[in-house]
Amino acid sequence: MKRFWLLFSQSVTVLLAAWFIVITLKPEWIHQLDRKTSAVALVETSVASIKEVPTGSFRLAAQRSSAAVVSINTSKNARPHPLANDPWFRFFFGEQSDQTQVGLGSGVIVSPHGYILTNNHVVENADEIEIILNDSRHIAAKVMGTDPDSDLAVLKIELDRLPVMMLGNSDNLQVGDLVLAIGNPFGVGQTVTSGIVSALGRNHLGINTFENFIQTDAAINPGNSGGALVDINGNLMGINTAIYSRSGGNMGIGFAIPVSTAKMVLEGIVKDGLITRGWIGVEPNELTPELAQTFGVTVQRGVIITGVLQNGPAALAGIRPGDVMTSVAGQPVGSVTEMLSRVASLKPGHAAIFEVQRAQETVQLPVMVGKRPRPQRRLQE
Repeated sequence: MKRFWLLFSQSVTVLLAAWFIVITLKPEWIHQLDRKTSAVALVETSVASIKEVPTGSFRLAAQRSSAAVVSINTSKNARPHPLANDPWFRFFFGEQSDQTQVGLGSGVIVSPHGYILTNNHVVENADEIEIILNDSRHIAAKVMGTDPDSDLAVLKIELDRLPVMMLGNSDNLQVGDLVLAIGNPFGVGQTVTSGIVSALGRNHLGINTFENFIQTDAAINPGNSGGALVDINGNLMGINTAIYSRSGGNMGIGFAIPVSTAKMVLEGIVKDGLITRGWIGVEPNELTPELAQTFGVTVQRGVIITGVLQNGPAALAGIRPGDVMTSVAGQPVGSVTEMLSRVASLKPGHAAIFEVQRAQETVQLPVMVGKRPRPQRRLQE
């Protein structure tokens, strides 16, 4: 027994002596051992954190949709004034600038064939259009068609392995739904902001001929025009198009064109090269108490017709000035914007029933819908 304790005490003494010698003469050995042990723990923690998505994060929606959002750079060559060489013109107005005008915006790839949705005002009158993908590829784009009435345009690029954004159903959106706005604000690079749907069906803004905007408080700034408004699943819900601002920056009121409208424009341009809308040839006005009294009508809701184009579809069907239009193809109308949208959605060459209130009588008239004329543009000097 004494021999066992003697052997134990000698072993402990030797180990303590060795530990003392290592700490005194080779302390780096201990530090290296500590570093190796902690490195393993750090790697394990890092790998685990990658697999976890924090609660409330929109990471997956942003990753799913951002690759299909592109930056658009446009350039427009200077167009000299016709009198630029006249000495009197130069005397009064000075030398005219001949610098190329540049612009920026955003777009959304919606087809593997290279079709891109954006705003008409982003590419309008541009001489050159450059697309910059999220993976840094650059390519020139051509304009397939534009629709100034809805402020939409369709571009096309020729590239392989294109990311494509899935189209959602904007008709299912409700006020309060979470949305993300993705674009290239101020040219700083792709940016994702979040917010909610603040309102639906916004019109009377004086931005487009046909207005049915989604309003959101997701930050939208100059350069975001043409970018994507997506839901929390990364599906396209709208094309960001305008902001309300007194300073030029975001004030929490942005507007997007619903994807239902954008899809109609895309299909029309790709198939026919233009958008065909219905038209009946009337001059509508909001129904006010004064106009109702003037024309002797008693209805409270509708659109009063103050002018009818001679030999137009409405005139041939028997619609007269003073009639109050209350429904179009079975759909009630309560404002000029609503009435224009209803008529525009009708197919030219087909008859539709228009209900009007004429004095004390309700009249239903079949109207052979015509094709809406293209908007006339002023010549650019």
